[in-house]
Amino acid sequence: MIAGTKKNTVVVIAGPTAVGKTSLAIKIAQQLNTKIISADSRQCFKELNIGVAKPSTGELGLVHHYFISSHSIHDEVNAGTFEQYALRTAGEIFQENNIAVMVGGTGLYIKAFCEGMDQMPPINQAVRQEVIANYEANGLEWLQGEVKEKDPAFWQMAEQQNPHRLMRALEIFNATGKSIVEFRQNKKMERPFNIVKVGLELPKEQLQQNINTRVDQMVAVGLMEEVRTLLSNRNINALQTVGYRELFHYFDGNCTLEQAIDQIKINTRQYAKRQMTWFKKDGEVKWFQPTNEQGIIDLIK
Repeated sequence: MIAGTKKNTVVVIAGPTAVGKTSLAIKIAQQLNTKIISADSRQCFKELNIGVAKPSTGELGLVHHYFISSHSIHDEVNAGTFEQYALRTAGEIFQENNIAVMVGGTGLYIKAFCEGMDQMPPINQAVRQEVIANYEANGLEWLQGEVKEKDPAFWQMAEQQNPHRLMRALEIFNATGKSIVEFRQNKKMERPFNIVKVGLELPKEQLQQNINTRVDQMVAVGLMEEVRTLLSNRNINALQTVGYRELFHYFDGNCTLEQAIDQIKINTRQYAKRQMTWFKKDGEVKWFQPTNEQGIIDLIK
């Protein structure tokens, strides 16, 4: 396999949503006779299926996937949770095979696995609940305003549409009076295995077409029904995500179904752009078209 003193390797297959990560990862894992660790912050929830583009039952039957339907939306799952889960799982895979495949689009989860997470201060539950209650009562615009005013250093680099990240920053400021940025040491952990990072990319027009087609397919196979069953849980953090938020607005009577579906496509395209911005900053990623399966195998070997 790969040159180096470490005998085990994790191949990370990253890239934007709808680029073709799942099917390629399955092919690669089959060739290497190994298992897959998903690095997707939403596919781990068993209650979410269609809206998070979870691999099909048939795909899951081809290769064993970890971190798919492994948690409930009522569980607290974050990058630190994933780091520990994935390190433990990689260790299990290495008992049978010296190579494992990780696939996903959640850049922070992949970074946590590859480099480790900074230690954040413990937050009193009352502080956390106050932030959540205020967000639920006043909405995203209020949350954005609070973070922009109290933690401008974080605001400049934040995913400004991501309520989970914004609430995390706000609760840390409210508890400590310090920016979350001050707790980030950016010290890379040395892992006891090799890491090979593969990035998948497509021409912008093709990726956008893939996204539009995928959203239409989601609607056709029952996304509306899935979201309807989750209405009572709409304020849970796991559901503050593209594909669900927009349809909650539709069910509230705030837009037409056509407008909601169009907004899902727009927000998904924006999310894909943010994913590419994140991964392109990582100089260790080697970029391929998703059809270049042989080129990726050659890189691994």
